[in-house]
Amino acid sequence: MAEIVIGIIMGAIEGLTEFAPVSSTGHLILAGSLLHFTSNTAKTFEVIIQLGSIMAVVVLYWKRLWSLFGLYPNEHSSGPTHLNLLHLIIAGIPAIVLGFLMRDFIKSVLFSPMYVVIGLIAGGVLMIFAERLTHHDESHSLDQLSYFQAFEIGLFQCLSLWPGFSRSGSTIAGGLIAGADRKTSAEFSFILAVPMMIGASGYDFYKSLSFLKMSDLPLFAIGFITAFVVAMLAIVFFMGLLKRYTLVPFAVYRFIIAAIFAVYLIIS
Repeated sequence: MAEIVIGIIMGAIEGLTEFAPVSSTGHLILAGSLLHFTSNTAKTFEVIIQLGSIMAVVVLYWKRLWSLFGLYPNEHSSGPTHLNLLHLIIAGIPAIVLGFLMRDFIKSVLFSPMYVVIGLIAGGVLMIFAERLTHHDESHSLDQLSYFQAFEIGLFQCLSLWPGFSRSGSTIAGGLIAGADRKTSAEFSFILAVPMMIGASGYDFYKSLSFLKMSDLPLFAIGFITAFVVAMLAIVFFMGLLKRYTLVPFAVYRFIIAAIFAVYLIIS
């Protein structure tokens, strides 16, 4: 029963934080530390629930995703500059290359609570910087994003390899700096997350196969379903917030969480 409760808590945290600019990985590492859920099973569980979250994007943005492969007509634009697979490839290459080269260092060094705290603070500073820039938005929809803007966003996505920085926070801030408006930056971040997270989670899942046990299936199923449902609701809610607020409140939240956990790490 205790494991099921942990599965629900961790799945809900994953769903709430995966697409908000607050770092889901950071929250999971910190929550796992608090719940003493840090075994090899826990690491495999985190991979499973991340796939649950990404399925929420697949469901909510299925038309956009299918249009990338020409399987659904793009009602927004039929011109040569509409969002297509090349945008995602260009945006994904920097993080794929850097992640491959630095994977062992990232896993062995940066995946610790204290480095997560540092990442939370640094990511918050980046978000405030992006919001404080004088914006001359060039792209007000996904179909107005240029290939160079996609590459710029991809460079900022590299920061998310540091747990605590936040993939969505890095890419949304990168989108603002690249000249996209807040809504477009967020939507591109969500769509870019699909191939990136499936690839990364799929690789981690393959590496974790030796730790899988049939007795873990209820825990994994509960976590997957919880993350999927909560992520669906969180994405809709987050997009509504972006129409009224900047990224600054999320940055402030990151600073508060970082301070709380820094105190916890010092006294524990």
